[in-house]
Amino acid sequence: MNGEAGELATERLSVDGPSRTRVALLGSGDLSRELVTALQRLGAEVIAVDRYADGALHGIVDRSVVVDLGDNDELAAAIRWLQPKFVVVASEVVATDALTAAADTGFTQLVPGIRGARLAADPEGMRRLASEELGLPSAPYWFAGSVEELREVAQRAGYPMSVKPVGGSLGEGRSVMVRDSDIEPAWQRAVAASASETPPRVLAETVVEFDSEVTLLAVHRDGLDGPALDFCAPIGHRSVEEPNGQLTVEFWQPHPMSAVALDAAKSIAARVARALGGRGLFGVELLVYGDEVYFAGVNVRPYDATLLTLRTQRLSGFELQARGILGLATDAIMVSPGAARLIYSRRRVGTAVETTPDSVAVVADALSVTESDVVVFSHHEGHPRRRLGLALATGPDVAVSRDRAAQVATVLGKLWP
Repeated sequence: MNGEAGELATERLSVDGPSRTRVALLGSGDLSRELVTALQRLGAEVIAVDRYADGALHGIVDRSVVVDLGDNDELAAAIRWLQPKFVVVASEVVATDALTAAADTGFTQLVPGIRGARLAADPEGMRRLASEELGLPSAPYWFAGSVEELREVAQRAGYPMSVKPVGGSLGEGRSVMVRDSDIEPAWQRAVAASASETPPRVLAETVVEFDSEVTLLAVHRDGLDGPALDFCAPIGHRSVEEPNGQLTVEFWQPHPMSAVALDAAKSIAARVARALGGRGLFGVELLVYGDEVYFAGVNVRPYDATLLTLRTQRLSGFELQARGILGLATDAIMVSPGAARLIYSRRRVGTAVETTPDSVAVVADALSVTESDVVVFSHHEGHPRRRLGLALATGPDVAVSRDRAAQVATVLGKLWP
């Protein structure tokens, strides 16, 4: 920090009333808006800690502090000064040694726990934890750091093989190799979609047959009898990349699963959540084939899938996360089937996203669909793959909800031609 008083960008504190539980949010991106609101409604004081002086959430949090999240000394000093009861990691670039120092005080609790915070930036370590330490069912896998290593893996394991970036997301950069000539194109596709600034690495897996990809949201909290877990209804999803490079991710809830498969999914999610420790919300990614369930990954900030729950559940995933953080009672009751389409862009870093002059008219047209809602995201800085808009819809069943969300997305997409 450059100075304690000078670093407070906003402060809206009352001198009267009960003491408020202080929560430091490391990262102030727009997606944490719902979490901030949920925490404040439950009486918490929320402080946004970020490297920007004008972060997206600085207008709604109780305080904002500007520090370099990647600097151990600077971040540790900020946490010591703020003395929060909880530190919520909401950024991919955070100095984990500073988090360890905060947790060692015994006063501050981390969300997720220190293991989850460290592995959030280490997808390879997360996969090894799940498959090698916990023994969760998954496709046979290997990691490769070059085309030559990928070629050696393919020669040893055989075809077909699925290849994707270790640091990627959203289903981008995936390829299926069926012959030697596919190796180099698969490597290049994965590297191009990698979200990591470190030397490129890819995950190669033996292709397993599956019917669907599912996210199971698990809320980890401290209950009266110790740690407790609650599960939301399973969320199905798929990714579609358009010829112009625009990406749309579709979500729907509930995703139909047999009782056997759902029990297996909950067992896998529970083991992962308990191994990562801490409290809050985890998104466990699964591949489902009939009654068989395979572990595919875990997200300690599953905001994309959670956006759907804003309309499908009595308590959204953000509200459940807030309650989990504060140790309050939760329920994951679903009130309506629903679907969402999240629209991304592949624009160059620094390129502004401009809506059309008649944006209000476009939104109005989108909202004419029955039981629909939209979100148009704001952005602090350019990013090669940004969330642009969200189309939401509910209905009497998943099929109707998905059709309505598709209609909304088609109209909303006119904002980004």
